[in-house]
Amino acid sequence: MTPPFLTAAPLAVPHGFFTREGGISRGAFASLNCSTAGRDDPDHVAENRRRAAEVLGQPASALLGLAQVHGVAVADARTPWPQDARPQADALVTDRPGQMLGIITGDCAPVLFADAEAGVIGAAHAGWRGAVAGVLEATLAAMQGLGARRITAVVGPCIGQASYEVGPDLRAAVLARDAGDARFFGPGRRADRWQFDLPGYCVARLAAAGATASATGHDTLALEDRFFSFRRATLAGGGPIGHQLSALALPE
Repeated sequence: MTPPFLTAAPLAVPHGFFTREGGISRGAFASLNCSTAGRDDPDHVAENRRRAAEVLGQPASALLGLAQVHGVAVADARTPWPQDARPQADALVTDRPGQMLGIITGDCAPVLFADAEAGVIGAAHAGWRGAVAGVLEATLAAMQGLGARRITAVVGPCIGQASYEVGPDLRAAVLARDAGDARFFGPGRRADRWQFDLPGYCVARLAAAGATASATGHDTLALEDRFFSFRRATLAGGGPIGHQLSALALPE
């Protein structure tokens, strides 16, 4: 089965925001779990990642990933690393043809970047902490260092505003950077709570930094049949969950 995925044509390189469908994992990981850090059967994960890479016309060996830590570090992927030596970072960039960059998410925002004319691509994991701290701008700067000039960025499936209830600590951290970002908070359903627009916030930060930015508009928590969601699992009492892959490739 070919795994379903979402595309964003403006990127102009092979890419996909993969759903949870089309893999071989079972139970809580069903079915296209692509995270190597969980308790899923490693053989199942390897096959899921192979299927995703095949969709983008790449061998599984071309897929580079990270040990994501909710920070702002950007890894230079021009020299690949083995799967068991992934750098601790939340973004990666390359200008080397034949490479495929991947981000794993549950509710955080996966962001794919490309300047197809310059031959430079990037990918970033943007939870609220990383987005506030500047991981998106750091990715753009790293791509510019490789020669990118006109960068298009797409924010993929992540938790949507209607699903993302947050407390005063998160809101205070966002507003400490820019009080004008209060526009990304809607009224909460409970006292002292707000609904945070993570994808809208990411698109605005990208646009302010000079990228052409958009979002797919898919809410990972609300669309249970299509996406894994860490918060959905937490609200249901916890336990292991799968994670979806977002990836793009720079063809030979």
